[in-house]
Order: sequence, then C-alpha cells, then structure tokens
Amino acid sequence: MITLCNACGTSWSITSSPPARCAICADARQFVPKTGQQWVNFPDLIATHTNKWQQHEHDLLSMSTVPEFAIGQRAFLLRTPEGNILWDCIANLDDATKTLISALGGLKAIAISHPHFYTTLQDWAAEFAAPVYLHASDRQWIMRDSPYLTLWEGDSFALNTEVSILRTGGHFPGSSVLHWSRGDGALFTGDTLQVTPGANAVSFMWSYPNMLPLPGATVSEMVRRLESLRFAKLYGGFEGREITEQADDIVRRSAEMYIACLEDTPANHCR
Repeated sequence: MITLCNACGTSWSITSSPPARCAICADARQFVPKTGQQWVNFPDLIATHTNKWQQHEHDLLSMSTVPEFAIGQRAFLLRTPEGNILWDCIANLDDATKTLISALGGLKAIAISHPHFYTTLQDWAAEFAAPVYLHASDRQWIMRDSPYLTLWEGDSFALNTEVSILRTGGHFPGSSVLHWSRGDGALFTGDTLQVTPGANAVSFMWSYPNMLPLPGATVSEMVRRLESLRFAKLYGGFEGREITEQADDIVRRSAEMYIACLEDTPANHCR
C-alpha cells in the first residue's frame, strides 16, 4: 500500500502501518506540523483532489493540485521535438492527468529539482515508463525505490538537445534547475531560486518554512553556475511565481541584494 505524508507529499510503501515520522519533514528544511505527523493513502488523495492545468506558452503547461495538498507546488510539462519532459512532481496522479498526458504524447523523461518535490515520482515513472533523473547527492531522501530511477552526478546533465539540468546546490546539495534553450531561454527553478511575491526578484534559502538563510558565498556560487545560461523567463515552483522578462539579469541583481544585506554593506536597499 502507498501512503503519503500529509505535510510534504512524500510517498512511502508500507505493509501494515505508516512510519512514526516522515524523515523529510523531520529535517530542518521542512517541518512536522504542530498538530503532529499525519498520513493519507494514495486512493484517498485521488478521491478528494484533482489537478488543474495552465498553458503558459504553446509547448509549456503546468499543473497543480486543488484543493492544495502538502507543499502545494506545481509541475511543468515541456513539449519538445524530442519528447515531453516533466519538471518537478506533484503527488496527485489521477485518471484525468494520465489521460491528458497520454494524449499529449506521454513522457520521455522526468526531472526533479530537490527532495521536497519527489512525492509520488515512482508512480509517474511507472505509468509513463519514463526515467526519473535525480541528483545523486540527494539519494538519502529517496523513500521508495523504482527501476526508473537514474541518479546523475556532476554539475550538469543534458536531457536532450534543448533541455538540461544544472546543479546549483543551496537548498539541498543536489538542488537543481532546468534550462530550456529554445528562443530567448527559460529557467525552471522549483524553489532552488524562489520567485518573490512581486515576481520581480528571486531569493535563496536553506529552509523556507523555518526562514534559515544561505551563506553569501553559497549564493555567489549558485549564481556563478548560471552565468553561462541565457534565459529571459524564469518559472518558479508555485502558481503565479514567474518572471517573464530579463530573468537572467534579475537573478544576478537579486543575488547582489541578498549578499549585500547579509554583509551589512552600505547598499541603500538594505537599510
């Protein structure tokens, strides 16, 4: 039987009762709700939730679950000439979602930014016979095995001629972003880079719910790894969190502001 953590959406395979705690939520980057650890069975989730879709561009769609479940992230479907790619994952894989994705040509590959969004990746992979690419640095957070798992190493991995994964680190050692090189370029960041509410900046955190920052040196290195990429657009992990123009410049300026505030430099915007 498959059960899911109600707080983060991570799925576990159990034979009798759920574990005493979710290891991902017990980590300081997430949290166990004050009401305590709670679990939901996969069939119950599907019976009470549905997925809604949004089309951002002709070949780019996103999906999220309503009512909101667990962390509430969205996943993206990139339609490329070499096959469809799912970026990040949501827990609810219902029949309507299976039908829609199959009608669009299925999935060639699945890639996920970091462990908080692993959710039911094993079920998505099995449904569409698609390999799942996770960074090997985060292997300890994989709570269910799957024959479709591919653990990649290093700092970049090409999924096809247009799409590649880039490890930035930060939030997790293997935290990654996805770059789509077509046109003026687009970067998909999950919350490795978190788009701010005004959608005019990004920020960087080790723990978002517990508001624990990253060191300035880490942020500098994250941005340095993005320097060679061109991306006018940036799509974050949550609904409405996208930057539609000059995203690469906005990321650079956001990092400068973040580091200036940490270092208490004379920059006016940190006073």
